[in-house]
Amino acid sequence: MTTSTPIPLALSPHLLEVAHALLAARQAGSAPADAVQLADRVGSADDAYAIQDWLLRTLDGAAALPRHWKSGGPSRDAPLTHAPLPAGGILTRPADARTLPLRQHRIEAEIALRLGREVDAAQAALLTPESAAALIDGMAVSIELVDSRWAPAAAATALAKLADLANHGALVLGEWQAYAPRDWLGQLCTVHIGENAPVRFTGTHSLGDPAWLLPGWLRHLTRHGARVPPGTVVTTGSWCGLLSAAPGDRVRADFEGIGQASVLL
Repeated sequence: MTTSTPIPLALSPHLLEVAHALLAARQAGSAPADAVQLADRVGSADDAYAIQDWLLRTLDGAAALPRHWKSGGPSRDAPLTHAPLPAGGILTRPADARTLPLRQHRIEAEIALRLGREVDAAQAALLTPESAAALIDGMAVSIELVDSRWAPAAAATALAKLADLANHGALVLGEWQAYAPRDWLGQLCTVHIGENAPVRFTGTHSLGDPAWLLPGWLRHLTRHGARVPPGTVVTTGSWCGLLSAAPGDRVRADFEGIGQASVLL
C-alpha cells in the first residue's frame, strides 16, 4: 500500500456537472453553483466524497493523499464528516487572505492536530479515542475561513455542502506545539475580529476533546487502502460556532496555554 489514493471510478454525468460547477465557482469573478438546479443531485455521502476527491485531484493536480483535512461533527452521537483541503488555501504566518476569491467572510477558531506516525487501515480499525491520541505529535491554533460556492447558500443541502469540501475556504495555521492532553472542558478560546470587542469561549468544542474524532477520521482516510503519512494535519471543529467578519478585518484566535493564529481578510 502507498500514500496515494486509488483512482476513483469516473463520476456519473449528473455528479460531474455538480463537480464542474463547484470547481468553476472557486475561480475569482465566476458565478456560484446553482443550488436550486444542482444541489439535490448529491444524493449520498458517497456522492459527496466522490466529488470531493475529484475536486482535490483537479485543484492540486496529484493523486497523493492530501496533507491537510477538516473533520468534525455537532456531537459525539452524530456522524462525523471529513473533507480534504486544497494546498493553495493553507496559510501560515503572516497569513493574508486578501487575494483569495472568498464569497463570504466567516470564521471558526479551531485546534489542528498533526499525525506523528504512519497509519494504515488495519491500525485505524483498532483505534479508540484514547489510543489514537498517542499518534499525534503536534497541535496548533487554527482559523478556518468558511465559504460556500453554492447560491443561494441556504438552498444547499447538507450533502451538497459536504461535496463543496464541507464549505471550506482556507485554513490558517499558527505555530506548532508539542501535543499533550489538556483539560479541554476548561480550555479558554478568545476570538478578536477587527475592532470588535473580543469574544470568549470556554470548553465549547462540540466533541469535548479535539482528539476524539481521530479514529473516525483515520478510518475515512484509509477506507480505500491508503496509508496516512506522518505530518498529515486535521483541523477538528469550531470552538466559537460560526462568526462573521468583513474584508479588511484582522482576525485572531487565542487559545490559552497553546498559542494563537491570525489572518488579514
